[in-house]
Order: sequence, then structure tokens, then C-alpha cells
Amino acid sequence: MQVPFSLEETVKVRSVWISDVHLGFRGCSAVYLLDFLHHVECDYLYLVGDIIDIWEMNKRVFWPQAHNNVIRTILGKAKHNTEVVYIPGNHDEMLRDFDGAVLGNVEIKNETIHTTANGKKPLIIHGNEFDGVVKCSPLIAKIGSRLYDYLLRANRWVNFVRRKLGFPYWSLAAFLKHKVKNAVQYISNFEEAVAHEAARQKVDGVVCGHIHRAEITRLHEIDYFNCGDWVESCTALIERPDGSMEIMKWTDIINEANLLTKAA
Repeated sequence: MQVPFSLEETVKVRSVWISDVHLGFRGCSAVYLLDFLHHVECDYLYLVGDIIDIWEMNKRVFWPQAHNNVIRTILGKAKHNTEVVYIPGNHDEMLRDFDGAVLGNVEIKNETIHTTANGKKPLIIHGNEFDGVVKCSPLIAKIGSRLYDYLLRANRWVNFVRRKLGFPYWSLAAFLKHKVKNAVQYISNFEEAVAHEAARQKVDGVVCGHIHRAEITRLHEIDYFNCGDWVESCTALIERPDGSMEIMKWTDIINEANLLTKAA
């Protein structure tokens, strides 16, 4: 990925989608997200579910200053000319009861439709309602979440060692997810189900999160966009001023910017 701007500057885009931040969870990459939010200005900011990990906070309290700063930064954008919409997911599902409410200039909607600069209309949903495991067995989903926590803790140690050796950030969880056959099939089934819903609602595409895998593809005449997460991949989906869509992986941008600085 090319570095689209200097890290000394901010970039102006039309829209930003972020999902699966999991504030309140030890694996949240809040520092990377803060850096991203400080470098990007947008007219529309969509929070596509699992921004606050209420599941995790029900088990233990973990809320460092960086997590608080993320909330303050988002509220600051909402106060200054950015339309902020929060689409609840499954880890913050209690917010679904506030559909249509406006809290601190942030509008809560269970789903919505965005209109891009070039006239496309994607549906925006978190996507957990199309996850067979979460939908049919919340208990199994929570057991899976616990195993995932252990994997992400291992990931922190792996990257601690990598930093000491001078290597860039790398996601162990994402690597294993893409290598395991059942996980690959699960991702494919999820994407098909979400695209089918977009077709049913007669929109041009769908923006979602939930599965922690950033992706832009086309499925059955539907544009599928997944904005990824800020636990494993540190990715956001952005809309450029001309309406074109792009996935921005913030750790790659930082790593490339650091390499360019060293080479200068």
C-alpha cells in the first residue's frame, strides 16, 4: 500500500467506516486508532458495531486513558462538522434499544443507507445477524470469544518480540484465520449472506464488520465492503471525495512511513 499522505499532515476524505474497535478489551489497538483519527478529516464517520465491548466489560473492567481518548476524539468530531452514526453490533447490542436516538451528537441506528459522492447506495450493518453461530447459539459465540481472547494475548507477546527484533506489526490471529479451512468457509458464507441481504433491500452494496477481515469485492452484482477491525488488522474503509472506496491499513502506513523516514 502506498502512503497517501505525510504523517505530519491530515488527509481529507468524504466518509470513514470503522468497526470492531472493542474498547474495554485488552486487545484493542486504541493507540493506533487514535493516531488514525487524528490524521483523517471526514464529513461522515460510521461506527459499524462492536465499538465498545460490553461483553468484556461485564467480565472485568479495563479502560485505560487511550480508550477514553478515542471516545473524546469521536465526540469532538461529532461536535465539529462530522456526521457520526453508530450502528450497534453484538458486543454492544444493548445500544440497539436506542435506535433513532441522538447522544452527544452521535446518532444511533440499527442499520442505515449511505449515499456516496458518485450516487451509490450501500447498506450499512454490523453483520452479526447473519452469523449463524451468534444468531443460533449466543453461548457458543461467547465461548469462541474467550478462545479468541487467548489468541490475541499471544499475539501481543509475538509482536513484543518482533518489535525488539526490529520487525513491523503482524497479526497472528489474522494469519491463522486465513489458513484454517473452516474459517475460510465461514468467511465466505458470511459474505454471501450479507450480500444477499443487500440485494433483497435493492441497494448497490453493503458495508459491514463483525468478522475482523477487511475486504472489498463484488458478489452477485453487489459491492461488498468490510471495514475490518482495530484489534488484529487496524483497518478502516474510506470514501474518497470522488466516491471511490478504499481500505486503509493504518499499521502498514505507519511502517512504510517509518521506512521512508529512515531512508531519507
